[in-house]
Amino acid sequence: FRAANEGTTPVKSTYANKLFELFYLDGQLLIDKTVASGVDRGVEFAQGTEASGAVIGALTTLGKQVWYGIGGGGDAKGFPGATEVVDSSLVVDATGSTAATGSSVYFIVALPSFMEMISGNNMVLRLNQWREQTVIDSSGKNMSAYVNSLEGWIGAAFYNKYAIVKIKNLTEDSGKGLTDTLLAKARALFPVGVQPTHIFMSRRSRRQLQISRSVVLNGNGGTRPNQPNVSPTPTEYEGVPIIATDSILDTETIA
Repeated sequence: FRAANEGTTPVKSTYANKLFELFYLDGQLLIDKTVASGVDRGVEFAQGTEASGAVIGALTTLGKQVWYGIGGGGDAKGFPGATEVVDSSLVVDATGSTAATGSSVYFIVALPSFMEMISGNNMVLRLNQWREQTVIDSSGKNMSAYVNSLEGWIGAAFYNKYAIVKIKNLTEDSGKGLTDTLLAKARALFPVGVQPTHIFMSRRSRRQLQISRSVVLNGNGGTRPNQPNVSPTPTEYEGVPIIATDSILDTETIA
């Protein structure tokens, strides 16, 4: 604020330079020529089926790396993940205690000034052309095969402290599964004006949330006739989409 005919001191923002590295994801594909030629729908169908499986496997690997990173259960040659970079003040503890049965839920702000996936050479993954060549099998003998590779440079950039909020130690222990109460506690950790864009969780956590939303509708412990016993599968919380992923495990160590 200022009075009339009175100036003010100019203000400026403060910025930080950060370096984010990309890491090379390399999936080698190989089909025995004899096997491919024996497929009823032809060699190209066999190659397409193999490539589809490789893409699914690569995306699963990539998803696991996003959450678990270098030291949390991902690949040591990959990039750091959410569990490694999340600020300790932005973690809600569900207090589950059974060893190796933990899971986590992540609120993510997937916006360019908060968090995004970055790729090299303007592409995420590239599938090359199939080619025929002689390869050596596991016993050291030669055979003709079709080979290919699915590859690319990729990384995860977490620009802002408030890009991630985490709920940890969700288990099957009584009262230690995912609930709307835990989601509310996690949502409240974001500052005013910052809205998460996605909530990622395992299928088990989504099931726990679904059951926690189911209610008893009469005093004798039953439900109304012809009414479902369980709430619909959760798809959102406070307008934020819920994404179930197999890349988040239900076998995490208790943190």
